[in-house]
Amino acid sequence: MEKKAPSNETQPLTSQKDVSDCNEEDCKENRLLVRNPKSALRLMEDGNKVHPSQGDKGEAAQISNGYSGVQSSVPCNGMGEVEDAQCTAPAATTTTTTTTSTTCGAEGQQQLMELEDRETWSKKIDFLLSVIGYAVDLGNVWRFPYICYQNGGGAFLIPYTIMAIFGGIPLFYMELALGQYHRNGCISIWRKICPIFKGIGFAICIIDLYVASYYNTIMAWAFYYLISSFTTELPWTSCTNAWNTGNCTNYFSKDNVSWAPHSISPAEEFYTRQVLQVHRSNGLDDLGGISWQLTLCLLLIFTIVYFSIWKGVKTSGKVVWVTATFPYVILFILLVRGATLPGAWRGVLYYLKPDWQKLLATEVWVDAAAQIFFSLGPGFGVLLAYASYNKFHNNCYQDALVTSTVNCVTSFVSGFVIFTVLGYMAEMRNEDVSEVAKDTGPSLLFITYAEAIANMPASTFFAIIFFLMLLTLGLDSTFAGLEGVITGVLDEFPHVWAKRRELFVLGLTIICFLGSLATLTFGGAYVVKLFEEYATGPAVLTVVFLESVAVAWFYGITQFCSDVKEMLGFTPGWYWRVCWVAISPIFLLFVTCSFLSNPPELRLFDYNYPYWTTVVGYCIGTSSVICIPIYMVYRLIITPGTLKERILKSITPETATEIPFGDIRMNAV
Repeated sequence: MEKKAPSNETQPLTSQKDVSDCNEEDCKENRLLVRNPKSALRLMEDGNKVHPSQGDKGEAAQISNGYSGVQSSVPCNGMGEVEDAQCTAPAATTTTTTTTSTTCGAEGQQQLMELEDRETWSKKIDFLLSVIGYAVDLGNVWRFPYICYQNGGGAFLIPYTIMAIFGGIPLFYMELALGQYHRNGCISIWRKICPIFKGIGFAICIIDLYVASYYNTIMAWAFYYLISSFTTELPWTSCTNAWNTGNCTNYFSKDNVSWAPHSISPAEEFYTRQVLQVHRSNGLDDLGGISWQLTLCLLLIFTIVYFSIWKGVKTSGKVVWVTATFPYVILFILLVRGATLPGAWRGVLYYLKPDWQKLLATEVWVDAAAQIFFSLGPGFGVLLAYASYNKFHNNCYQDALVTSTVNCVTSFVSGFVIFTVLGYMAEMRNEDVSEVAKDTGPSLLFITYAEAIANMPASTFFAIIFFLMLLTLGLDSTFAGLEGVITGVLDEFPHVWAKRRELFVLGLTIICFLGSLATLTFGGAYVVKLFEEYATGPAVLTVVFLESVAVAWFYGITQFCSDVKEMLGFTPGWYWRVCWVAISPIFLLFVTCSFLSNPPELRLFDYNYPYWTTVVGYCIGTSSVICIPIYMVYRLIITPGTLKERILKSITPETATEIPFGDIRMNAV
């Protein structure tokens, strides 16, 4: 937390007197003028830097990196526009002067709000746990193990590691550095980088709302399982329930039961017929009614989310001490338990056995790039928001390496947790692991893994901790996604929402809950699948591609590296520069083009998605990205001047970034 200046006047660095030539009455004549209550230094590049001698260091060291403090006392005309300065202050020395800074109209009001002390994390570990909790989500448990064995087992780790080193981690580091330096959310930060790309911020907020509309429904499923687990006999272990059909086959029973091609496990029928009730829907054109059980589960989840984030990072930073660490305790317990099951070695062998021929397939490299990208999670505004609450000189470089490494290792270890159990199931069914591991996505957790847990000793205990783990994994990501929207909107409209955060968060959670109603219907699982594949995938890839281009090519890689040096004291090396300028954008373009050229053919259970759903999916994805060109056109229209002047003004940062400097704040220009 930066310290406040002791008074409302900014004093010169070399004198205790007010050097301003214009008195307070003169400044009050124009009512549009706003006197900044905080100390502010307008920093300007000093083309003729004076290197102080040993004796001058005590005075000159107050401002470093070639910046000099300059008086800023600028009156406004009646139209709210800045005229030539009428009040000036003589320089106290040849190197540093300061005065009261004034701004005009609504812009001055907004900058005044920005100068207020920004909330920061209580402890460094709060930030690290929040970022880890965001990056490590449900996808680490179900998506990575499936993609790994599908794309060559152990051989898949080679493209996965390469894509992480040259694509995922550099983008992760870039967003942390941007958020920490400029201290703004995903919308207003573009005023300080490249204003014409401000539409990226609005696109990010829409994407986050789409994610919240279906991701929390998956948590509602986990919550339903958690509640159902508080019984002596888990309900998905038998075929004698009201929802079971004649095809239900419990091969774990004491009777000698053979597994036939038409057999359905009790765990699958519990998931499809009791939790989702998809048999009561005919598809996306007939979703059916709303499940009141899942609605109550989702309502409780959003209640937990609201009271965890309503006060800001001060409260959410404490909640993640539980939600981010608890999954690791459970993963360790499940890993030990899985390793002791009969047939576990079969699953591990299937998981890691390399298929080197797979490396020649383009699809494997596309899957590796997509997996590392969506696992680390740049492009959702979360890293920008979380980093913006850091101390200015926090080592975000180290944070990026630590959190991304923890995320990748977690994905790898989760594969052992899953496949030891799949090997056990293959042993019990007397089948190959490939036959058991047919389920993908949420079905891998809610059918295959749930069934294996149900037939372990102490099954109730393991079921409770497993679904509680899924719930905590999802909560972290929900906290983060909504915080990305909250920080973005509050920073963009501080005069409206800065003092009304609790009310805004309440309205946002209500909107997300109402937006989730379609996923709570009997055919809601079909909606979840559609949103998961189309609403976020290509849209967020496009957003991050444009973001990386805007930062590296328009804002400038030299300026960005200078910002990093200002924070950390060292300049990023050539490896990071090359990644940001060329490799990472190519990485994103490669994945995006691969997706668009070969859209996934959606199928869930026995339902094949009709062709028109592909069109609907692309429309949903485009609805967020369209904000970017719309804002570009809007920006060029409202900017005065010729077309060339409009373009130049639109790609030039319009707002200086405040640099905390001891007891004062300095504006980098």
